[in-house]
Amino acid sequence: MYQLGSNEWLTAFKEAINSSEAYADAAKTWEGDFYFIVDPGGAIEDEVIMYVDLWHGKCRDAFPVRNRAQRDPAFVINGPESVWRKVIEKKLDPIQGLMTRQIKLKGDMVKVMKAVRAAKELVECTTLVPTKFYNE
Repeated sequence: MYQLGSNEWLTAFKEAINSSEAYADAAKTWEGDFYFIVDPGGAIEDEVIMYVDLWHGKCRDAFPVRNRAQRDPAFVINGPESVWRKVIEKKLDPIQGLMTRQIKLKGDMVKVMKAVRAAKELVECTTLVPTKFYNE
């Protein structure tokens, strides 16, 4: 089990993405990097920031970030751990999470909406990573 947002978790996530033929096909035209942020709350004192660089169906890089100023990604998606857990456990579709404002997006929503299949395949990759949540 890897702690959500740890270097080990992100390394396993990157490997899952790069091993996924379904993601490679769904995201073959996608270009964009992200901060996936778990908001503070419960056992999480400071936000957990994960940088993920996605490029044409592959993950070029993924690592934890201590300060938002470290990078300037095209997209920032944040929400509480309880919602991220629902997404990772496939109990909440990420696009539905965005539309219902359970998770928030900073960036080009139109571009994200055009990549719904890629988003779903990306979530599928998270299910392959044995995840330990903070609030367990």
